[in-house]
Amino acid sequence: MSWFENWFGSPFYKILYQNRDEVEAQEFVESLLAYLQPPAGSAMLDIACGEGRFAKQLAEHGFDVTGIDISHPSIEKAKAFEGPDLQFFVQDMRLPFYINYFDFAFNFFTSFGYFAHDRDHALAARSFAGALKNDGILVIDYLNAEQVLANFVPEETIVRGSYTFHIKRKLERQHIIKEINFIDADKKQRQYTERVAAFTQSDFVKIFRQADMHLVSTFGNYQLGPYDPIHSPRLIMIFKKRYA
Repeated sequence: MSWFENWFGSPFYKILYQNRDEVEAQEFVESLLAYLQPPAGSAMLDIACGEGRFAKQLAEHGFDVTGIDISHPSIEKAKAFEGPDLQFFVQDMRLPFYINYFDFAFNFFTSFGYFAHDRDHALAARSFAGALKNDGILVIDYLNAEQVLANFVPEETIVRGSYTFHIKRKLERQHIIKEINFIDADKKQRQYTERVAAFTQSDFVKIFRQADMHLVSTFGNYQLGPYDPIHSPRLIMIFKKRYA
């Protein structure tokens, strides 16, 4: 099992990241919709949708939404939200899915860059593009690697209730590696790993250009402010699919 299947499907992932600002995240989606102005009834794909919170939010606006994720436990929970305009599937983002079907696709909260090999990222990019109609729009929300590396924290301890997470970070082969150690409620020592490619904007442009996706806009935060490589907390990119 890959690290992302093992970690994202565990209950400890939600415990560690329980401090995330859900209101800000929901407002980000609203800001995106206001900027993109999708036509009523647009077909939308939420790639790496997790338990479906944001796919559900999109569907509440009247769009036809599909969420996909590689985690079986996450999709099982997401299916509780299913309805006529909202459905979920277990799916590896590297594999083709609903070819030339969607008007918009979203990849929220650094849900790319998980793979050890560049060919897998290229496969994922082609899969994203393949799911979109020509002139379809893809939104990628990624960590700003340049800002992260400029403010790198090699080690920290985070307390969440009865859990104490010991976290070590390192840069290895242009991937940001986070090793997470803690003792669970059964006094069992546990270790998980996060591995995310330190992709810059130019890296994304190169990867997605090969899939006929072209960058049209870039933002640096969830309020859709300007992107600054050193100071912006996020790298939010909007690509359009255009056949050569």
